[in-house]
Amino acid sequence: MNAPTRRNSQTGQANRRGGPPGLIARLFDRQLDRLDRGIAEGSLELLLPDGRARLLGGRADGPAAVVDLRSWRALLRLGLEGSSGWYDAWAAGEWASPDAVQLFALFSRNRAGLAQPARATGPWLLAKRVWHWLRRNHRGGSRRNIEFHYDLGNDFYRPWLDRSMTYSSACFADPGQSLEAAQQAKLRAMLDRTRTAPGEAILEIGCGWGSFAELAARAGRRVHGITLSTEQKAWAEARTAGIDGASFALTDYRDVTGHYDAVVSIEMAEAVGRQYWPAYLAAVSRVLKPGGRAALQIITFDDALFEGYANNVDFIQRYIFPGGLLIRASEFRRLAASNGLEWRDEARFGLDYAETLRRWRENFDAAVAAKALPPQFDARFLALWRYYLKYCEGGFRGGGIDVVQATLVKEG
Repeated sequence: MNAPTRRNSQTGQANRRGGPPGLIARLFDRQLDRLDRGIAEGSLELLLPDGRARLLGGRADGPAAVVDLRSWRALLRLGLEGSSGWYDAWAAGEWASPDAVQLFALFSRNRAGLAQPARATGPWLLAKRVWHWLRRNHRGGSRRNIEFHYDLGNDFYRPWLDRSMTYSSACFADPGQSLEAAQQAKLRAMLDRTRTAPGEAILEIGCGWGSFAELAARAGRRVHGITLSTEQKAWAEARTAGIDGASFALTDYRDVTGHYDAVVSIEMAEAVGRQYWPAYLAAVSRVLKPGGRAALQIITFDDALFEGYANNVDFIQRYIFPGGLLIRASEFRRLAASNGLEWRDEARFGLDYAETLRRWRENFDAAVAAKALPPQFDARFLALWRYYLKYCEGGFRGGGIDVVQATLVKEG
C-alpha cells in the first residue's frame, strides 16, 4: 500500500480545541518524534487527543495506518510497557483504528527503527520478566501453559477453525483456495517431508486435534501423537476411532521413549521456550532412527532483532501464550546440528500465515455474531482474541515474523 504524501508534522492541521498544544502534548510530541524517526516505510496518521492531526513516516511506500489517539495515556503505556501496554490502552478505549492490521504491519515492517520505542522499560520490564520466568516451561509449567491456551475448550475453537481443526498456518496454492484445502496441502507437505512408507512409524510432537495423525494414518503410517492438552487428546482420539495406526498420549516431549522412522512437529516448538530448545531437539534426535527425518514447521522472529525480543515480554506472551517464545532460526539450526540433525529444504511462507489468520478472523467474527462460542467467554475476552488475530496477521504481513518448514535428517 502506498504511503500518503508527507505533511508537516506539527502545523497546518485543524485543532479540534482551537488552540496550540499544551505542555503535556508537547512532552508526548517528543515521543512521537522518536516514533516518526523509526518509520522508514509506510505511514501512521494520528488524530491526537488535543485535536491536532499528525503524520508519522510517509517517506516511502509501505503499510498506511490510521489511529485515533483518544488519550495521551496510551502513549505512556506504550513507552513503559511496550506491546502489552498498547493492548491495555486499546482495551481501555484509549486508541482505536479502522484497520489495526495495517498498524501492526507498519510496526512489523519498521521493526528495527521502532523496536526500542515500543518495548517495556525500567521496573515494568523487570516485573514482566519475573512473571515470564515464573511461567517457564519446566514439566509442571508446560502443562499449565498449554492448559491456559488450548484447554479453553474444543467448543471455543471449533466454530472458527476449518473442519479439520488445524491450528497452524495453511499453504495456499492460489488466493481462491479454501482454507480447508490449503490446510490439507500443508499436512500432505509435512508427510512428504518424512519420506516414510506405509507401515513405518511417526512420532508427532504436539499433535493438536489430530488432523495430521488422521491424514498419515489413512495413508498407512503408524502415528503416535503426544500432547499436554486433555481437550485435544480427546478430540484426536474421537476423530481417529476405527482408523488403524493412530494413538495418542498425554506425554511431555522430554519423556518420550522408543524409536521412530520419522518425527513431525507443527508449530509446537514456539511453546517450548529458549531455555528448553536444546532438550526439545535432543528429544527429536534421541527417538529418530539413524537416517530418519524430522519435519518441523516453526514460527520465527527476525534473527537480527531476536535478542531484544527475547529479553522482553510482549503482548502474546503476556495474554495469549505464557511461557512461549518464537524461534531464532539460526540458533535452532546450530542446536539441531549439535544433536546430529542436518537442516535441509527450508521453505518460508509468512504471507500464507497472514491469509490463514485473516480467514480465522472472518470465521471468528461470524461465530461471535451468531453467538456460536461458549457463553462463558465474555465480550472483553472475545475482543482480546480478535485483537490477537489482527496482531499476528499484521506481524506476518510486515515481515517481522515468518513461518518455516524444514527437514532435519539424523546422521546415519
